Amino acid sequence: MTITESGVRTIDGVELTPKAVTLEGPPEFASVEDERLHRKQKLAGALRIFGRCGFGEGVAGHITVRDPEFPDHFWVNPFAMSFRHVKVSDLLLVNHSGDVVYGKRPVNRAAFVIHSAIHQARPDVIAAAHSHSVHGKAFASLGIPLDPITQDSCIFYGDHRVVTEQGGAVVLDLEAGKELAAAFPTGKAAIHQNHGLFTVGKTVDEACFWFLTMERSCQAQLLAMAAGTPKKIDDTMATYTFKQTGFPEAGWLCFQPMWQEICHTDPDLFD
Repeated sequence: MTITESGVRTIDGVELTPKAVTLEGPPEFASVEDERLHRKQKLAGALRIFGRCGFGEGVAGHITVRDPEFPDHFWVNPFAMSFRHVKVSDLLLVNHSGDVVYGKRPVNRAAFVIHSAIHQARPDVIAAAHSHSVHGKAFASLGIPLDPITQDSCIFYGDHRVVTEQGGAVVLDLEAGKELAAAFPTGKAAIHQNHGLFTVGKTVDEACFWFLTMERSCQAQLLAMAAGTPKKIDDTMATYTFKQTGFPEAGWLCFQPMWQEICHTDPDLFD
């Protein structure tokens, strides 16, 4: 450090004075083709992150994102393909009738039935995520909502619900999917009793971060309940924390460090 004749401190020639800083937000696109590619890249990356987190179990689990040009179609991972290996070129485009209209592999029937119903019922949902994560499954068996016992769990305060419809069943019937979606008309997340977690968002980034942090909040509550009786955050503070951390842009932002990591370690996801 040096101090100039005017008394200004510097490091490596940079004056230690207040600087203008910026934080990037969700990108804007010049064309629908650019936006489609971006959504597919984020979807492939999110699937690999799910695989890295151990969320894969057999053929279960799926993430979807609505196509920007054809909103009645969505992109999804192929059936029976490891999350860890999915590339952009592997992704399937599926219509609301369950037909694969782009791609050569089959789609998970449960992915189509549930995600199609959610995308149809909720125009606000661009992306949706689900897997058979261990703590999500365990917590879902209790049939209770997340309590505001940690700062992170307040992300879901008043913004998630427990869904009992079709709980425990493999949802393969169209009407069953619609029944499940009807019980999830608002909010960023659903705890499907005896099944697991579902999260949604305006971006793949948001939906997937909500899933990741909800899984960990379920784990935290299970641990706390096993140790004793958790103390709940009062309504005023829980509501305040929700407003600071539970909005879409916050979910998008919190996903970015994981996105940066997967881009660095798995560049083949863009193939």
